[in-house]
Amino acid sequence: MRKNAAAVCAPGSQEVQQMVREQYTATTEGTHIERPENQNVYKIGIYGWRKRCLYLFVLLLLIVLVVNFALTIWILKVMWFSPTGMGHMSVARDGLRLEGESEFLFPLYAKEIRSRVDSSLLLQSTQNVTVNARNLAGEVTGRLKVGPKMVEVQNQQFQINSKDGKPLFTVDEKEVVVGTDKLRVTGPGGALFEHSVETPLVRADPFEDLRLESPTRSLSMDAPRGVHIYALAGKIKALSQMDIIFQSSDGMLVLDAETVCLPTLVQGTQGAAGSPQELYEICVCPDGKLYLSAAGVSTTCQEHSQICL
Repeated sequence: MRKNAAAVCAPGSQEVQQMVREQYTATTEGTHIERPENQNVYKIGIYGWRKRCLYLFVLLLLIVLVVNFALTIWILKVMWFSPTGMGHMSVARDGLRLEGESEFLFPLYAKEIRSRVDSSLLLQSTQNVTVNARNLAGEVTGRLKVGPKMVEVQNQQFQINSKDGKPLFTVDEKEVVVGTDKLRVTGPGGALFEHSVETPLVRADPFEDLRLESPTRSLSMDAPRGVHIYALAGKIKALSQMDIIFQSSDGMLVLDAETVCLPTLVQGTQGAAGSPQELYEICVCPDGKLYLSAAGVSTTCQEHSQICL
């Protein structure tokens, strides 16, 4: 019985010694003792096909980044990007500055467009060039349209000024005002007016004829203080298919010339005795007044000269 008890207690004493030995070696530096492997340890990480897919995704992402970087560099080089702008366009303190020719595919909104001091401003289009002015509500208040066949201006008033600010030409719904000292029409057909024209002077160029004509209607010249017609180096000619009437209601008709000629005046003949036909002769007073006198064998103007008194 004792032997069996001793045999049973022997293993317990070995376990105690083993535990003491492990505690001693754990607190002692520089000692290394192989420990038995634990079968319940799990591995942490990505392995197998998942790992290969992850590497492939990272590689594709790296390729995309390289391509995007290369395209960005190419775009910057092609578009001529710089710290001050892009290509011929530079950003200044007072706006944008464009060098050379610029093409706009869509409407351009700007407060002011001007060229350089040493060059002109050119606006060019294959169809038309339209400039609109809008109010705060977005409504068009003024429009300038330059087309292939017509230049159209839409506004309440159109005005052209000189460099000094003097109005040269003004147009509105009521009237057209020419502010220059002289209006010259150089066309071979002259100027055509459908209604009346008000002007203080109508004059032709030197050594040119002045012609006032109404082909199918009448021509009327009215002035409250008189109508003056001058030909300083030529003659005045009035032609009419019918009658030419000079009428003065309160005054007189004055022909002031050295010679008054009536070349195609009909010359009458004496009729038979007792005929109702009577002939008259035109007599002229010293002051130029004309009067009729019954014709006789000789002149009868002296007999009726009391009219001149």
